[in-house]
Amino acid sequence: MTHKLLNQIDFMKYVNLPAGFSVFLAVILLPCAQAGDWPQWRGAQRDGRSSDTGLLQEWPEGGPKLAWKANGLGKGYSGIAVVRDRLYTLGDVSGSSSLLALNADGGKVLWTAKVGADGAPGWGGFAGPRCTPTVDGDLVFAVDQWGQLVCVKAADGKEVWRKHFEKDFGGHRPEWGYSESPLVDGDRVVCTPGGDKGAMVALNKKTGEVIWQAKDFTDGAQYSSIVAAEIGGVRQYIQLTMENVVGIAAKDGSLLWKARRKGSTAVIPTPIVDGDLVYVSSGYNIGSHLFRVAATDGKFSATPIFANRTIANQHGGVVKVGDCLYGYCDSKGLTCQDFKTGNLLWNNKEKVKKGAVSYADGRLYCREEDNGNLVLVEAVPTGFSEKGRFNQPDRAKEKAWPHPTIANGKLYVRDQDVLLCYDVKTR
Repeated sequence: MTHKLLNQIDFMKYVNLPAGFSVFLAVILLPCAQAGDWPQWRGAQRDGRSSDTGLLQEWPEGGPKLAWKANGLGKGYSGIAVVRDRLYTLGDVSGSSSLLALNADGGKVLWTAKVGADGAPGWGGFAGPRCTPTVDGDLVFAVDQWGQLVCVKAADGKEVWRKHFEKDFGGHRPEWGYSESPLVDGDRVVCTPGGDKGAMVALNKKTGEVIWQAKDFTDGAQYSSIVAAEIGGVRQYIQLTMENVVGIAAKDGSLLWKARRKGSTAVIPTPIVDGDLVYVSSGYNIGSHLFRVAATDGKFSATPIFANRTIANQHGGVVKVGDCLYGYCDSKGLTCQDFKTGNLLWNNKEKVKKGAVSYADGRLYCREEDNGNLVLVEAVPTGFSEKGRFNQPDRAKEKAWPHPTIANGKLYVRDQDVLLCYDVKTR
């Protein structure tokens, strides 16, 4: 079912339906996630990887074909979530931080929902939301830069409930504003307000009612997003802060384990979990760490495997492909690191400048933050191998921080008010 929103509205407007049936119809006609979608921050599994196949393995000169360009997204650094024929993002629009839904065929704005105030927290003037919306069935969840958490209906953007990280949970906004993308896991939405009342909170996704607040985990919020994992037979939420890497029990919010790991200035990248191994990285000369998490007689522990500066990733993200990690290192450039040993496999500082990395179909999609250039690189441990590049048109003056989104044969590139959609499917 890929009915467009406008068709749904027109149908319900002109057909005489029984009471309540129009609401039911709107729900069943909503696009549900399918293979190839990118429904949240860093894709379906929060690992920066697209499940798309049959994509261009090399780009022609000048890059892949531009399918369309859209305007009206406002200021901000939010990424793009994709569910079938709709796109979702955030931006400062008309004096408010706003959640937007767009048609995936042309980028027409279908609806806009106010989240909170606009503007730039902290120094530097980085205005706009940083979160990527999370789409779950007929609901969309988003956090703005000031800590407003909203749940709206995917059909029309109508608000279902809202909470505020500081007012409702005792959180304390980090210097450059809340940047976390909320995690939906089963019947709950989980996020990190930070603070003494409990740094992580789980809410009923349909009502916003508090299920638990992690009172034994009281770190300040940073900029990383939670990932869910099952380790030692226990469902848990992994988060990275300025002080620690932690595992919080999904059942009741209890602290299962904590590994001391001191960050600097800003801790941003999302953790990577593979089995019982948890990998984290951050910039400002801190580097990467790998921990093995184990449970013995019901008690968890985290043992360090390595700590080095092979990848010190400020904010562009790290992706794991096989036993290799790929990401930009502040001192080494684009880097390939062995996941299990932490050893450097290769690096290249000349061909790809600092920026974000996503993965699809054997290729790294690298986006340089200063000029917005897109570079296609083969994801192999044997060395750097470029497969094409192009200069992004319509560059804004701000940093090109939104990560590339690859979904359903398309590459989406957000640059402040502009969204570019490229056709990367093999024909």
